[in-house]
Amino acid sequence: MSASSLSEPSLLRDLDTRAFELTETGRDWLVDRPLQALGYLALAIVLRLVLHKLIDRFTRNNVGKSPTLLRPLRERSSSTVKGAILNERRKQRANTIGSVLKSAVSVMILTWFVLSVLDVVGVNVAPFIASAGIVGVALGFGAQNLVRDFLSGIFMLLEDQYGVGDVVDLGEATGTVESVGLRVTTIRDVNGTVWYCRNGEVLRVGNMSQGFAVAVLDLPVSHTANIDEARAVAERTTLTVVESKDFADDILEPPEMLGVNAVSADTVTIRITIKTRPGRQWAVQRRLHQEILQAFDDADIKAPYALGRPGGVVAERGS
Repeated sequence: MSASSLSEPSLLRDLDTRAFELTETGRDWLVDRPLQALGYLALAIVLRLVLHKLIDRFTRNNVGKSPTLLRPLRERSSSTVKGAILNERRKQRANTIGSVLKSAVSVMILTWFVLSVLDVVGVNVAPFIASAGIVGVALGFGAQNLVRDFLSGIFMLLEDQYGVGDVVDLGEATGTVESVGLRVTTIRDVNGTVWYCRNGEVLRVGNMSQGFAVAVLDLPVSHTANIDEARAVAERTTLTVVESKDFADDILEPPEMLGVNAVSADTVTIRITIKTRPGRQWAVQRRLHQEILQAFDDADIKAPYALGRPGGVVAERGS
């Protein structure tokens, strides 16, 4: 037998083996790996849809009930706040928290999907994970204010420090809350000016719409006036006003006459306090100031006449 006849079977076997290897490689790259990637894609889509549905279910504002997500959290809104304002507050709070959860879920699923596909095609994902950590640290240092705003907004929502419709004092801005976001809170003051306050810059919050409020009346009278008579007239007038139908639902406790609160060179100040519903203290104060001023005039109780000075009757009437 010739050498050429001996080499032909081995050559054919080599060709068959090489063709089989090429077939297996092509099947791996054209069928198996694409199918794995499609499987990961389908799983990612299903997971995202299911988790988003669960978040929507927990943040849905049912009629007459708080969203399920908010029930374990502390509700700071006053029991006197009812109707559309309270529903809007709960709805906005739940929607904002739900939006954050949805975004976090989407980012985590997308990251997992990309890393899984890269692993399928044979790419070493360890350097990507290390690089992502470095990039995250760099972004954290570069966007500290933005991160602080978002974190402050999340904790503010979880703690329910204030909501839509509350009257708050944020330091530089005081007014009614119109919208609450993760980064910015919008407030409209008494002059109609809209203030955009970054949540990360809010160092303190004074909420005038939680629990109850106190109407404080400081009544200035002259040193020559009869203080006991002034106290009696003021207390009698206050009781008449708070027992009227106009403020029957706004007064939570009987008024308290504290007596002389301050004495200056030309003024004796008498203080009265009344516990009211949140947000109604200013209306009660305005009405009582008007009625007590008229009662003092009728009883000839002298005011500290110092025209043009802060303690004078002109300043008091103008307030």
